[in-house]
Amino acid sequence: MNSVLNRGGLWLPVILYMLVFCPLNSKAQKTNAEIVLTNRQLNDKPNEFYIANVTDERPDRSAVAWLLSATGNLPAVKHEVDLQGGTATAVKQFADNAIPVNKMLRPVVIRIKKLKLTETAMADGRIEGQLDIQLWFELKKAEDNVHLIDYPAATTYYRGAGQQYDTGALISRALEAGLVYFNRWMNREAGTNIKLAKGVKLIFTDYSEQPEGDTIYYSAKRPLTWNDFQDKARGEKYVAEVQPSFGYTEQVEVVKSVVVVKISMRVFLPKSAAWVKPEGRTDYALNHEQRHFDIVAVIARHFKRALMTMKLPVDNYDGYINVQYLDSYREMNQLQDQYDNETSHGTNQYYQREWNMKIDGFLRD
Repeated sequence: MNSVLNRGGLWLPVILYMLVFCPLNSKAQKTNAEIVLTNRQLNDKPNEFYIANVTDERPDRSAVAWLLSATGNLPAVKHEVDLQGGTATAVKQFADNAIPVNKMLRPVVIRIKKLKLTETAMADGRIEGQLDIQLWFELKKAEDNVHLIDYPAATTYYRGAGQQYDTGALISRALEAGLVYFNRWMNREAGTNIKLAKGVKLIFTDYSEQPEGDTIYYSAKRPLTWNDFQDKARGEKYVAEVQPSFGYTEQVEVVKSVVVVKISMRVFLPKSAAWVKPEGRTDYALNHEQRHFDIVAVIARHFKRALMTMKLPVDNYDGYINVQYLDSYREMNQLQDQYDNETSHGTNQYYQREWNMKIDGFLRD
């Protein structure tokens, strides 16, 4: 089988650097108080997702910020400061305010891989602040989540030793930028990215080849003839033999958030795998071999019908198709053996007539 997949989600290792100069005021974040995020809604309302959960997966979860404070000529003191309510809880509350929860949309999980604000005393007496953030966005699934995209960014600011900086607003802007970045990515990818598809649609076609080569592809308008039996006759006790089979090729594309799987069915018989002895070239024997080919066509229909009744999962549709193919292939071999056993390889004319009628009925269904 061949598969042609559309582009998947792209991992974009882009780090955004921002040099930030912001007004400092007496209402700014104190260095020894919990950091409070600033609630705000995104200007562009997301219509493809909502934030279902936030997890804190930082290597060091002791605190988000290490902030410096100084009094007079005393050395600066570094304070460990966390987000109010804890990192995951605070970021989830911020996300819920930025993006209204709409459970009719795709559920997305944010994994916080990095969120660290560190202040450092500079030689000129100023304090430099460095915020590093890395968010992973994943599509929530019943079993394993699907990774979509990363958002890494870094922000730098400077303040005087006696001034205070609004770190809550700083982190809020960084989180907001991450959500805006992801929202734009979702809007761009939602219709064509296979990771974001909402359903699967199967389209079946029958393969034909023009001009005909060594392989015969099944068609009711193209019955077998003895000229198709091109392999050297063998010493078995039978007068003729064919080895038909079936398979398929597959092309995949995502159209309007639906995985469209185009399956080209191939019921085939290689001429180089068919042989007949001189004494076997009778209409009766040719009918028996044709019925072997017909049985494969019947099984191919069973394969198609079985798939059409399934609700295929987006994240494992191909697994279901493969399993059904193997089941149908076993069914084909069992039916071929039953046909040969009951007709005694075509020598029992009564049962051959019975099977002729049975196969004709299968082909009409």
